[in-house]
Amino acid sequence: MSEAWRAYAQHILDAVEKIRRIQRRGDLTQDEVLYDATLRNLQTLSETTQRLPDELKKPYPIIPWQQISGFRNILVHNYLGDIDAQTVQAIVQQHLPPLEAAVRSMLAS
Repeated sequence: MSEAWRAYAQHILDAVEKIRRIQRRGDLTQDEVLYDATLRNLQTLSETTQRLPDELKKPYPIIPWQQISGFRNILVHNYLGDIDAQTVQAIVQQHLPPLEAAVRSMLAS
C-alpha cells in the first residue's frame, strides 16, 4: 500500500480543525456564513475519506464510512438545501470526534 493515504488522512484532520475553529466563532445554527463554512469543510472531509484505502478503514467499523460518502454526495448535489443547520451541528458534535480518533490512530500505526 502506498503511503499517499497519509496526506489524505492529514487533510481530514485539517478539515476537522477548521470546523472546530468555525465553532469557536459562533453558533452555525444562527449564522449562515458559519454554516456554509462548516458545510464546505464537511464536503472536503467527506470527499477525502473516500480516498483512504479500505484496508485502513476496516479496523474501524464504528465509523460509518459509506454514510460519510453518501453525505458528501448529498452536500455536493443537493442545491436546494435540504440539510438543516441542526443536522449539521449534530453531525459535527457526534460524528467528528470518533472520525478524528480513527484517523489519528491510522496515522499512529
